[in-house]
Amino acid sequence: MNINEVLQFEEKQIFDRKSIYIQPKALAISIVAFANADGGIIAIGISDKTCRIEGADFETQKLNELLRVPFDFCAPTVKVEVESVPCVDSEGRENHVILMHIEPSVEVHATQADEVYMRVGDKSKKLTFEERTQLMYDKGERFFEDKPVPDADIEDIDMEFVEAYIEKIGYSKTTMEYLKENKGFLKEKKGNMQVSSAAILLFGKNPQLFFPRARVRFIRYEGTEEKFGAEMNVIKDVIFEGNILKMINNSIAYLDTQIKEKTYLGKDGKFVTEEEYPKFVRQEIVVNAVTHRDYSIRGTDIQIKLFDNRIVVESPGKLPGLVRADNIRHTHFSRNPKIAEFLKTYSFVKEYGEGVDRMCKELEAVGLQAPEYYSNAFMLQVIIRNANTKRSEIDAQNPEIGNEKPEIEKIKLSFDVIKSEIEKHKYNEPTVNNILKIYDEIDTNQIFGASDVKRILDCSSSTSSEIMSKLREMGVVKEIKGKGKGKSRFTYKQEWI
Repeated sequence: MNINEVLQFEEKQIFDRKSIYIQPKALAISIVAFANADGGIIAIGISDKTCRIEGADFETQKLNELLRVPFDFCAPTVKVEVESVPCVDSEGRENHVILMHIEPSVEVHATQADEVYMRVGDKSKKLTFEERTQLMYDKGERFFEDKPVPDADIEDIDMEFVEAYIEKIGYSKTTMEYLKENKGFLKEKKGNMQVSSAAILLFGKNPQLFFPRARVRFIRYEGTEEKFGAEMNVIKDVIFEGNILKMINNSIAYLDTQIKEKTYLGKDGKFVTEEEYPKFVRQEIVVNAVTHRDYSIRGTDIQIKLFDNRIVVESPGKLPGLVRADNIRHTHFSRNPKIAEFLKTYSFVKEYGEGVDRMCKELEAVGLQAPEYYSNAFMLQVIIRNANTKRSEIDAQNPEIGNEKPEIEKIKLSFDVIKSEIEKHKYNEPTVNNILKIYDEIDTNQIFGASDVKRILDCSSSTSSEIMSKLREMGVVKEIKGKGKGKSRFTYKQEWI
């Protein structure tokens, strides 16, 4: 990377500038925030306010203090790679700007003051105790990308595809060196070569051999409802497999062929063609589903369902990290940071966190409503509605919402309420920990039962039933009829009395 490239970067989710005169404690906040989010680059020696090039060569003592920050001011230590970029400073001297490359971490990092920060847009957000606990649980999901795939070996990697990729990113070493030295794609253990899940999903010759449901399924329905049995109304049912890039390209290309167009004569006498859904929106909902799905859930695939009045995309997993329906437009967290970084190279991801905001703007520009997000039974559902949607149809398709505001306006009981109820009932420590984990794992409006609790806690049936009983005893969940025996959801703030 050269100095011109560094200067062209905007301060956003994965890039920040800092003066060489920044205090170590202040730099620690940025380092921790990047490590807790998607990683990124901090350029040291450029004023973050004026972009004036200060350089670092003539401030040796300050530079040495700053290079010690990941070790002395971060707990646990943050792994940082340092790059020195030649430049001419504002005084005309030959100098260097220092780049700190920070990888997204599977651990939660804090500053010396035991404060946890996370990069959100161009800011370092200080997390509350509740958010810190949630981040700790969600960080655990990131282990899956690095998890070795049993029975996979180097022969299962498409080396020609890897070679094309490293040429695209400007990597100068061999394909084998790239896989061994970057992202933990290949690791040698006791004389055996281990291949990570991310390596198979991104570069595998046949990823579905190891992850059979890591695929995208397109289903076209006739009408506005999903019918079954003798009334089944499926018109098309197509499955897309292969590595992640191939799945995304083929899924988007096929979806494009199924979208209706309207052509009419415009005011200027020229023909105008309008599509029922903007191109970027169609692409983004597919890319998001593939990028952020929980690949540890093996029982189902991503499904794109096209109805006469809406597109519905269902992806295994809930909203990742601190992302919620009411902050998704401006909050970002990658469940699979290696996959996200890979797709950024192919321009499917431009700036981390901008996709949903741009979708909302493009839908608004053509008179369509914003995307809707719902969680149910560990599936995230995204709905994009076209101009044919009526209010009565929305209510019928989402009976839990009825005539109330959609989920984006509903807020689950606060952590303080849960904590207060726990203290009243004087539960033992294991029960308290189990209740808090369920509270963190279950999203607003998500319907769940003992089987879901069993899966989250990896516990026995008796323990999961006991936890559901405790939640009802506390009065913090509401029973839901018509969704199966013993199903509930967390009470909303406006329902709490």
